[in-house]
Amino acid sequence: MDLNKLGWNAYQKKHLKSFSQQGSDVGRICSENKNSYFLLSEYGELFATVSGKFRNNSVGREDYPAVGDWVVFEKIENEDKAVIHKVLPRKSKFSRKIAGNATQEQILASNIDTVFIVSSLNYDFNPRRIERYLTMVWDSGAKAVIVLTKSDLCNNLDDILYQVEAIAFDTRMHVISNTLNQGIEVLKLYLQEGSTVALIGSSGVGKSTLTNKLMGNEIIETDTLRKNIEKGKHTTTTREMYILPDGGLIVDTPGMRELQLWDVDNGLNQYFDDIETIAENCRFSDCKHDTEPGCAVKDAISKGLLDKGRLKNYFKMKNELDFLSKRQTQKASQIEKEKWKDIHKQIKKIKKK
Repeated sequence: MDLNKLGWNAYQKKHLKSFSQQGSDVGRICSENKNSYFLLSEYGELFATVSGKFRNNSVGREDYPAVGDWVVFEKIENEDKAVIHKVLPRKSKFSRKIAGNATQEQILASNIDTVFIVSSLNYDFNPRRIERYLTMVWDSGAKAVIVLTKSDLCNNLDDILYQVEAIAFDTRMHVISNTLNQGIEVLKLYLQEGSTVALIGSSGVGKSTLTNKLMGNEIIETDTLRKNIEKGKHTTTTREMYILPDGGLIVDTPGMRELQLWDVDNGLNQYFDDIETIAENCRFSDCKHDTEPGCAVKDAISKGLLDKGRLKNYFKMKNELDFLSKRQTQKASQIEKEKWKDIHKQIKKIKKK
């Protein structure tokens, strides 16, 4: 395979120079499954695992390869297998907090150029969820594009488009129908040779069907809507990257039932810049935008200049990040304590000798 068609560029070349190992090559992770991976390289597709040294030097889950990562590997002679030695620095990454109570980062995809935020125009439409996706994409380093699917099932398109435009700002937006095959061609403009697009969205919005349309064949098993409850089945269970016939790469992700934020302070401040700007005119610098007099934010809401739901969503995400920050600080403190306990144990052993 031609590495340039896989997205290899000057950014990766620059960072590869800092790592030199005899017999090593570079490839890109196209699929991950717990402790094993498939990567694309000049040898074609290889099954890969990380080396023991890699495992020992890794601190957290985020240190391990993710779909879209460029890795340095060594091919096993006479086999379609490889050993991964290093993950090259990521140009961009789309992350979330891992589902559940654990305070860990889960990288959904890396080295992405464009993220398609996919939302259907029927039961799934939720502007607050789109805001959350936009915040995360703005922080990722990739470009966001809103893709509204199932236009053939929408009876109030103008109203929904008005709601999306109110939160999209400069983000491009496309309305499509996989069933009627409408609006698909324009999306191919984002998939030029060497460029990578990731699809994100909840279950049943049509991500896998759209991937099949862009690929030109049924590579992903999909399910139709359940007629009785009008919900799509959860079809994609793993993240996987595909090479499109006409150039470009696409990453299909599982529908995310839980989308907890992970360290997106910059994205939050950028995406909700309108609220931050209005808040600068509040009478008090520490205004909570609740009961304080002279609150410019509350005044903007009363005049119809700011949506109350948008402010509520902003507070919700901000509180979520504050809680995450506290959990991370507590975890770091605990790790530090455990480290010093081990050091004192070693000192006592030495003294006894």
